[in-house]
Amino acid sequence: MLDIKWIRENQGAFVKGLADRGSPEPRETLNQILKLDEQRRATIQKLQEAQARRNAASSGIGQAKAAKDEARAKALMEEVAQLKVAIRDGEAKEREDDKAFQDYLAAIPNVPAADVPVGDETANKELRKVGAPPTFDFRPKQHFELGEALGLMDFETAAKLSGSRFVVLQGPLARLERALSQFMLDLHTSEHGYMEINPPLLVRDDTMFGTAQLPKFEEDQFVALSGLAPEERARDALSTAIDKAQATGIRVEDREFFWPIYQSELKSSPKYERRWLIPTAEVPLTNLVREDITDEATLPIRVTAGTPCFRAEAGAAGKDTRGMIRQHQFSKVELVSITTPEQSPQEHERMTKCAETVLQKLGIPYRVIVLSTGDMGFAAQKTYDIEVWLPGQGAYREISSCSNCGDFQARRMNARFRAAGAKDTRFVHTLNGSGVAVGRALIAVMENYQDADGSIRIPDALLPYMGGLTKIEAAK
Repeated sequence: MLDIKWIRENQGAFVKGLADRGSPEPRETLNQILKLDEQRRATIQKLQEAQARRNAASSGIGQAKAAKDEARAKALMEEVAQLKVAIRDGEAKEREDDKAFQDYLAAIPNVPAADVPVGDETANKELRKVGAPPTFDFRPKQHFELGEALGLMDFETAAKLSGSRFVVLQGPLARLERALSQFMLDLHTSEHGYMEINPPLLVRDDTMFGTAQLPKFEEDQFVALSGLAPEERARDALSTAIDKAQATGIRVEDREFFWPIYQSELKSSPKYERRWLIPTAEVPLTNLVREDITDEATLPIRVTAGTPCFRAEAGAAGKDTRGMIRQHQFSKVELVSITTPEQSPQEHERMTKCAETVLQKLGIPYRVIVLSTGDMGFAAQKTYDIEVWLPGQGAYREISSCSNCGDFQARRMNARFRAAGAKDTRFVHTLNGSGVAVGRALIAVMENYQDADGSIRIPDALLPYMGGLTKIEAAK
């Protein structure tokens, strides 16, 4: 989420950033967010004035009674009663205005860094190529051709179990995928200084909002629902209503003012409690610092996790329908860094190198590109994509995206840090990257290490994880 103060003070840069991203009508977006901000601030000021007048009038009641001025005391009591209603209505208006403002602000993407190439995906810039694509004296097969011929990759059975975009891996191919995940985690923890985390795979709405999966990308997510009993709904609604009433000075015993709050909470209370299946471990890992103030001396924080990931791929109809390139469920080793603003550009380069090291040790050719303004993710300031060479396709395909999000996610999570001896806090910077996608690494190994007979050699880096197996071949 962007800083509204920055938007007010840098309107030209804001409009340019959205225009560079290809956002429609950036000037109108600016006008609308400023209008909502002004409306919200005006409501707050009016409410504060009413609260100040109520306090003054309440104090005056005691003074009038002490002076035995009953007429003035009565007039002030009537004014306080009117102000009480006005304040209640004003607080409701404040919540309404703030929600409209926050919802609109949350839908605005991050502003690109100054050195990001401007344009659509055709403006992506290749930075380097590492490794030469292997040559074959036969037509190299795609991974699904290899896997199905080996009898170790079963899409048909997976479709019976779960539908399209799932796969069942068997025997040594399943072990190879596990080996890849273990190899990556060992590399990042032992050589790159990341701490391994085993995070939850189901997370709350606020957690998904923090990393900007919600609300914009809700249709691309899987959600799990669990039922709430009526008494649990009533208890939760009552607890929330009491908190809201007390925060605004309303007594629970004052039914006239408390009861509508409770009824509103009960009406809006969900019949089901929902949790989101993580689309990437970036979500729980980044949120580890949500609503915290971190000591600057502990930064950068570097964490990694190997987890299943779940994506509905709602916007990917017709893309990569064969094979494992685009699945609803897949494994990935994720890298996340939490840094100061000054550290984040260098950390971005470091993270990308860590992901590259995986491919270098596996001996798989790849290239690194910097994404253009129109091709970056919603929360990113700058993104490097790493693409591996797939001989079966004769093309480079993405296996990792490493992004610097600046303080965009931190503002959504209220994640801050404080320097030693400082009173003020600042928002952290967050970075994330695949280190790397395990399923796509499996595809890359299969296609780059295939032999003419359809067998697959095991890269040297994975041999310690394969129990003595050096080659995967069809059972004889």
